Amino acid sequence: MEQHDQIVRMPAGEGVTTHRRRRPTGTAPPLPKQIGSTGWAWLILLVAVAVTGCVWLRVDPGPLDRFDAWITDAVVSLRTGWLDTFARQAHNVGSRVGFAALGLLLVVATAWFRRWRHLVIWLISLAIVGGLLQGLELLSLRPRPYGVQQLASWEGYATPSIPIGAVAFLSIGLTFMLVVPGRSRLWAKIAAAGAIVIIGALRIYLGVDHFTDIVTGGIVGVAIPLAAFRAFVPNDLFPVTYAARGKSAHLDVTGRRGEAIRAALQDQLGFTLLDIKPVGLEGSGGSTPLKLTVTDEAGRRRTIFAKLYAKSHVRADRWYKLGRSMLYGRLEDETPFSTVRRFVEYEDYTLRMLGEYGFPTPAALGIVEITPEREYLIAMDFFDDAAEIGETEIDARVIDEGLAMIRLMWDVGLAHRDIKPANLMVQRGDLKLIDVFFVQVRPSPWRQAVDLGNMMLVLALRSDARSVYDAALKYFTPDELAEAFAATKGVASPTQLRQQLKQDGRDLLAEFRTMTPARRPISVQRWSIRRVGLILLALVVVLFAGLTGIGLFFPTRGTVTAPVCGTGQPMKLMAQAVPSATKLPCVATLPVGWSVGAAETVQSKATFSVGVGDGSSEPVTVTLTESCPAPVEGTEQIPIGGGCVTYTPTVANRGVPSFALDGGLGFTSRADVIAAVEADDDQVLCGALVPPCP
Repeated sequence: MEQHDQIVRMPAGEGVTTHRRRRPTGTAPPLPKQIGSTGWAWLILLVAVAVTGCVWLRVDPGPLDRFDAWITDAVVSLRTGWLDTFARQAHNVGSRVGFAALGLLLVVATAWFRRWRHLVIWLISLAIVGGLLQGLELLSLRPRPYGVQQLASWEGYATPSIPIGAVAFLSIGLTFMLVVPGRSRLWAKIAAAGAIVIIGALRIYLGVDHFTDIVTGGIVGVAIPLAAFRAFVPNDLFPVTYAARGKSAHLDVTGRRGEAIRAALQDQLGFTLLDIKPVGLEGSGGSTPLKLTVTDEAGRRRTIFAKLYAKSHVRADRWYKLGRSMLYGRLEDETPFSTVRRFVEYEDYTLRMLGEYGFPTPAALGIVEITPEREYLIAMDFFDDAAEIGETEIDARVIDEGLAMIRLMWDVGLAHRDIKPANLMVQRGDLKLIDVFFVQVRPSPWRQAVDLGNMMLVLALRSDARSVYDAALKYFTPDELAEAFAATKGVASPTQLRQQLKQDGRDLLAEFRTMTPARRPISVQRWSIRRVGLILLALVVVLFAGLTGIGLFFPTRGTVTAPVCGTGQPMKLMAQAVPSATKLPCVATLPVGWSVGAAETVQSKATFSVGVGDGSSEPVTVTLTESCPAPVEGTEQIPIGGGCVTYTPTVANRGVPSFALDGGLGFTSRADVIAAVEADDDQVLCGALVPPCP
């Protein structure tokens, strides 16, 4: 207040230069958070090239087909016997086991190094990339390259190339989850680009992909995970390093962030930063605690304490509380914060409130904005010459102060909710309380009881259970102490406290329980409709992500659209699948109530089914192959020129679609499809009825 009055009452002409500076409207913050120019460039390519290209292929594929044919012809002209063999073997290894094995190894390695956020973002990106690749494939409806023989297996439509998308996705995951930034990551990116180019060239050489298939698949496989990693696990927040480091919640305060903190402290609080040092990292998991040496506006050198919060802490808090709700139910009010600004505003509020009630907490000095809505710093007094309670000897006075602190919280209707050694400091024989972010107003009785139990356990770690219990009887009744230790168990105690209890060797919890009146333990499990719903929803999301993304690493079944009689894209693809067939089975006019179900086209085989309703009930299956398989009871084989159609009805009722006259199923002549490819794309459909293709 004195400092404020001094500034306000400054004589005219002298006070203007002493005012703290504010950032003018429109000026960029000192530490903007973004995915970077290259990240935006990849997202623009995703929309402008990949998505737009697939739409173009759906509307008018001719120009792109002719462009790709020029590149394909140039590459295929290099075919030789030994290179054909090598390309086939490399393709077989990659498509059968390579992608799946590399993906599994990447997951195991990331989990081994406990980079859980990277892994979660990668798995979410996997689902998005898998869904987008399959969606764009059904949008483009592009057959395989014309005018060349396909020397390797393929499945479904060509654009975008799902195998290339998988290579790109795996490469980005490897680069951002396992390779340290700097020169090593640069070389990893170059190697990833080289792998995409080499594998893409091999697939063009084998005749299974177009050049634009490679480009669109690569863009999708790179853009999504790259933007996700930079947005949600940026390296300055979650660095990839193999040196010993603290928790992932701790931010790097050197470099650009350090300069941003220095400028923001000067402009917003009037402090000139002289030194910045992280402290107490082992006991802090929700922020980055800092010890700052500053000079204030009066020119005095002082030490202050600060906590740096970022948007990642909001996300972590949200996921932490969601996880607790699923694991244990709602033990208390755990509504997550919506923004990082609310984080620091709440802690500033609790500091001032506890100070007004007389608790020995540090005085709040103000909030500093580093980047709007993304990073903030809250400053407070620093307890000089104070030591964590776990690192110093305590006497009866400290024990009494700790118990009186909990009694006062009960009396004024508060709970600290994070009583542990790291949050209790001893300064010249007096107990101090820090880290009040989790303080709750009018908490549940269970939460207050847990605070008491945790405080007594912390005090007993530095003394003995009997001394603490006897001192507690001055503030609490035996029944209240019994309630405290009936509630305090397992996850009710902070992780640091549980670890120190385990290291101590004494079963302090059991000792306290033998002193208190007998009481049944209070269960931490709370079942509700909300909890069950959250668990089921989480399982559905995980299952959906797995099923959607798994197609990147395991061969798909070649899902295609309905093969309607005519010369559409599905019929062109079917003609490529069985190039020897002179007729192609198709769907004509189905009886009322019947529709096409699943349709799949892969090299050497095309299958579709029709059924009642949506096509899944009482299906009739039709399969085209190069030759007739061994007869199976209940099936009918229809030999055609250069192939065989297997007709499998599951019911024998009249009105079931068949190849009889007006039966709903029919054939399209290969000659008609050849003519359509020549007219629409100015290309040659290889196979029967045309000269051999290269």
